[in-house]
Amino acid sequence: MSSSAVRFVLAVLSVLLACVLEVAPLPDFMREWRPLWLALVVSYWVLESRGGFRLTLVWLIGLLQDILYGSLLGFHALFLTLVAYVILRFQQRLQIFPFWQQAFYLALLYVLGQLVLMLLEHLTDTARPLVQYLVPALLSGLIWPWLYMIMHGLQRWLARH
Repeated sequence: MSSSAVRFVLAVLSVLLACVLEVAPLPDFMREWRPLWLALVVSYWVLESRGGFRLTLVWLIGLLQDILYGSLLGFHALFLTLVAYVILRFQQRLQIFPFWQQAFYLALLYVLGQLVLMLLEHLTDTARPLVQYLVPALLSGLIWPWLYMIMHGLQRWLARH
């Protein structure tokens, strides 16, 4: 299998797995601790894309997330598209950063994106407490180095076999 075919299959499977993780049932006390799985996976593929990642595709993935959550169409799509755009804008710089700097940058980006999402939800009277926006964003920043290493290692392993 060619390298581009491996990347495509892995991208589709990772997005589907992230969608499942986004809506997987959790105990009540853990619900506000759910990482932003879809944002993490999209961030990985945007950062690793060589020819540029299509923001239209990210928007469609965000619409899928809106459907999964039953939220107003476009809320999560806007969040994911903003995240993907900023990553694309600074892609070359981010690629040379060590993992901890990437994690810090992405956590900050997720926090800002979550604050935009909170503002939109506040305008529609569906806002949650602030901690339910910040904790997942910060937790996602902590998960980033491990997700990156797993995805990158899996991609390289599949390309060799």
